[in-house]
Amino acid sequence: MIRFNNAGLILPADDPTQQGRTVLEPCTLELAERRIAVIGANGSGKSTLLRMLNGLVSPSTGSVAVHGFDTVRQAKSVRQRVGFLFTDPLSQLVMPIVSEDVELSLKASHKDRGARAAAALHALAALGLEHLAQRSIYDLSGGERQLVALCSVLAAGQDILVADEPTTLLDLANNELLQATLGSLDQQVIYATHDLDFAAAADRALVVAGGKIAFDGPAHEAVAAYRWLVRHGSLAS
Repeated sequence: MIRFNNAGLILPADDPTQQGRTVLEPCTLELAERRIAVIGANGSGKSTLLRMLNGLVSPSTGSVAVHGFDTVRQAKSVRQRVGFLFTDPLSQLVMPIVSEDVELSLKASHKDRGARAAAALHALAALGLEHLAQRSIYDLSGGERQLVALCSVLAAGQDILVADEPTTLLDLANNELLQATLGSLDQQVIYATHDLDFAAAADRALVVAGGKIAFDGPAHEAVAAYRWLVRHGSLAS
């Protein structure tokens, strides 16, 4: 269970006489469904909400807890449970060779180098990526890079995956492949997306507009609510 308890982010103003900028208004949520989508316009606050889930962003009001662990005071315990997949895989692929990057994620759990290499190959094979093991990450397609980044995240063994617009840079074939891969995972997956079909496939969706949770409910209803907000010009941030 993930809990937002009146959690929000207000950035202080440069001028102390002025009001700070609200990035995400305080909200109280319980996130327990297996697949949760977050939709909204660019700059709406949805990425801030996602980054609060593993402590990449600390709330300025309230708190966020994952399985009872506070994301600020117990950040290490939270990150052992929450993996994060960024929009651009090159922002998180650290090593030049695919297998080496996956091995890096396994360093804490596999001290022996040989066992770590074997575990990395097993993790790649689980996603059908073993043929990429010795390839340079710079020689991969965008979809292959995103799948390798996903493999590296999953190899660390967290039971929650947060993905911030993971399909944005992908062509149709790789988009569908990544969606299918995410859909097959045992982990809870919480993802932001501009792909409304992808959002509608979730169990639940949050619509973020102007730093507020504008709708929270079944995914198909959330998509309909978001379309209404767009068509009626109600997404000002």
